[in-house]
Amino acid sequence: MRILHVVPSYLPAWRYGGPIRSVHGLAAAQAALGHQVEVFTTDADGAKRLAVPTDRPVDRDGVAVHYFRGAFPRRLYRSPGLARACRERLRELDVAHLHSVFLLPTRVAARAARRAGVPYLVAPRGMLVPELIRGRGRWRKRFWLHLFDRRTLSGAAAIHVTSRIEGTDAARVVLSLPPRVVLPNGIAAEELTRPTPARPPCLAPLGEAPYALFLGRLSWKKRLDRLVAAIPLAPPELHWVVAGNDDEGLIPRLEAQAWGLGVAARLHFTGEVHGEEKAALLGNALALVLPSRSENFGIVVLESLAAGRPVVVTPGVGLAPEVREGCGLVVEPEPAALAAAVARLHAEPAAATWMGTTGRALVAERFTWEAVARQSLTIYEEILARAPGRERE
Repeated sequence: MRILHVVPSYLPAWRYGGPIRSVHGLAAAQAALGHQVEVFTTDADGAKRLAVPTDRPVDRDGVAVHYFRGAFPRRLYRSPGLARACRERLRELDVAHLHSVFLLPTRVAARAARRAGVPYLVAPRGMLVPELIRGRGRWRKRFWLHLFDRRTLSGAAAIHVTSRIEGTDAARVVLSLPPRVVLPNGIAAEELTRPTPARPPCLAPLGEAPYALFLGRLSWKKRLDRLVAAIPLAPPELHWVVAGNDDEGLIPRLEAQAWGLGVAARLHFTGEVHGEEKAALLGNALALVLPSRSENFGIVVLESLAAGRPVVVTPGVGLAPEVREGCGLVVEPEPAALAAAVARLHAEPAAATWMGTTGRALVAERFTWEAVARQSLTIYEEILARAPGRERE
């Protein structure tokens, strides 16, 4: 099968969080199963550009990644080269998988796909949540949705959501949607058998003290202020580690909050982490804590469970139903509830270990990238079976 993924940004622009890792994980797994997989993306990397060729594809784990130069307005990821490639190349492909809403790459790819008669899926990637739309850029997003994305969404063969929670949220924003298909994110199978590395140097200030971990992009929707407010309510020997890039500039405010509560010595910011350092943070943590307002999936939850550690999440996290199967605790996004959950895991190490083991087994059964890729191919085949006849190679 000839598959195209269109996404506004791509690795190694890690600052953009989980969607980049998720799209590449899916694309690479599809390629590993013998399919022709390409990615159209831009060279965006915050205020900078990625140091990647834009005149030829780059092979990343068997995926042909085409980086196109971004242009003004960069916040919309406008790229004339990407738009031109969509118009010229889409007829050669069987299916297009578009990741994002409210941004130009999805709009231009959807329009080109409709003109070429190529079926496409749209993955909102957690952007179609009423509370988040009201909280940030409400009128701009509603205008864009009415003017552009309503047509993009209505013309899709399917809406790809990563959890039932995300599907419910999307239907609250757009009442009339094409069929929704649930296709979760995944994780590399080797992460399930990786030995836990020793504590990384960034944890030196903690000594051997136990710690709860937040890992991910620091964003207003993650409700990190509530995590900080939980610290004085938790056992005093517990430390709290926040790891991730801070493009929104939240750290000074969170540090000031911690100082005001008298817990600054127990709150630690590591910055962005990858590779062995990230694995060590996850594997040595008491638990992962994710107090998000809304999280369409929560790939870091899978990463924590794969490392054998339990999780504490809120009901707005897409994987909350799976966590309730014995992998951790689902609590309301209030400081007292977060503190009580972490304190319970600290006081009951055998229960915490059992939850982590249960979670690792669940990930192995349902969430490896190979299993997710095979599920995606079944979805594509069903879409192609319903589409008007097109010859496929």
